[in-house]
Amino acid sequence: MEQPQLLFYCKSQIKPLLLLFLLSFIGSFMMVNSSGRASGQKAHLLLPTLKENDTHCIDFHYYLSSRDRSSPGSLNVYVKVNGGPQGNPIWNVSGVVTEGWVKAELAISTFWPHFYQVIFESVSLKGHPGYIAVDEVRVLAHPCRKAPHFLRLQNVEVNVGQNATFQCIAGGKWSQHDKLWLQQWNGRDTALMVTRVVNHRRFSATVSVADTSQRSISKYRCVIRSDGGSGVSNYAELIVKEPPTPIAPPELLAVGATYLWIKPNANSIIGDGPIILKEVEYRTTTGNWAETHIVDSPNYKLWHLDPDVEYEIRVLLTRPGEGGTGPPGPPLTTRTKCAGRLLQLHNTAEMILFTYYHSNKMVFHTSL
Repeated sequence: MEQPQLLFYCKSQIKPLLLLFLLSFIGSFMMVNSSGRASGQKAHLLLPTLKENDTHCIDFHYYLSSRDRSSPGSLNVYVKVNGGPQGNPIWNVSGVVTEGWVKAELAISTFWPHFYQVIFESVSLKGHPGYIAVDEVRVLAHPCRKAPHFLRLQNVEVNVGQNATFQCIAGGKWSQHDKLWLQQWNGRDTALMVTRVVNHRRFSATVSVADTSQRSISKYRCVIRSDGGSGVSNYAELIVKEPPTPIAPPELLAVGATYLWIKPNANSIIGDGPIILKEVEYRTTTGNWAETHIVDSPNYKLWHLDPDVEYEIRVLLTRPGEGGTGPPGPPLTTRTKCAGRLLQLHNTAEMILFTYYHSNKMVFHTSL
């Protein structure tokens, strides 16, 4: 890919702090002559890094002209946050010539301690001589008059495989001609389909993010393009958590003919916590039924089991949120004791009691 060229940048020799001061008063200027340029050749105007701590607006004027009234190319605006990727444009104009200078606004809702940089990009079109210009780039200490400002976009946390929804809320007037979309950190755009007007000064839009198939953290922001310019929100994180699963099977503590004492072993897990629910699932190894019990103590006793039967026991763990129950952990396979000896002991005890009773009865009658 050909390296971008800055064809004309009038303040390229000014120090960044002084340039930031000048931007607020006299603006900045770039003009590109597209004559004789190859298609796709680029020129960049980079503003100093900004760390604003309050609502503000960046406005500028742009101009596209040619003698034959054909478009000389396109003008794009990018907002790069915290030194991250440039991504896709948040504003652009192409395929047109303007009748003189046109004003546009950028409502950027990125605040200190985060920082951002605005990049203007001119892209030439071969065989279409003309000029692409940007003038009077200013940082204003008040909201934009036309471009909507986004409120803070909140992080979203979901479990793997669940729907993730971002809600973009903006201050300003909503028009049916406005274009709203969600922009990922890597530049991929997703259209915002559902828009709701809250009142005459506020509206919201929601979008579902489809890719939650694996554990990950990704960043998204809201972008709107209106007649007056563009608005862009802060980046928010989409955090996809993996429901927990025990690494080890339950530990067998004691065995009886009709019970099993176990320790769930739920401290070492694969996946994410916090764990809000522990359950024991058990079944016979030859049957097709299963029961699940909630565990609320370090050890647990399974009651009313059948003697001399093999059981398979697993532990289920749940973290917060829909779909937060992970797959069962490794099984403990064990068998209850045989009940024959217990039955023999019961019969022996009954015989002793019977003999004792009748012996006392005989003695009682003798004494009478």
